[in-house]
Amino acid sequence: MAFTDYYSGLQHVGIPASSLQESERFWEKLGFKKVGDFPVGHVIFMQRENLVIETWTGDEIVGKPGAINHISMDTSDADAAFTAAKAEGLSLMNSEVQHLPFWNKGIKFFNIQGPDGVIVEFCEIVK
Repeated sequence: MAFTDYYSGLQHVGIPASSLQESERFWEKLGFKKVGDFPVGHVIFMQRENLVIETWTGDEIVGKPGAINHISMDTSDADAAFTAAKAEGLSLMNSEVQHLPFWNKGIKFFNIQGPDGVIVEFCEIVK
């Protein structure tokens, strides 16, 4: 399969915050609801319809206009997508698929870097 066969569309947009509480209140005012709260990593996920915002503290770009850390594409098989991205010659930012204890069974993900430092994450919510 081609690399593009391993992901379907936008999963979330990663935006760093100086305060999770302030960020949560801001997104709530825009009609978002908190759908995930992960003390490990100081991360929350806010959702409105099909748009999900991941926000966390401790990123050096916080507070700068347009500060978006990454966009995340939804994948059902991070391992196969990683292998395909490597074969495609994409600029991998990770030497292997990463894991975090988010959601019920965790997530698997990796990042690539595009022109101008753009970071695109490919993320599988483990089922």
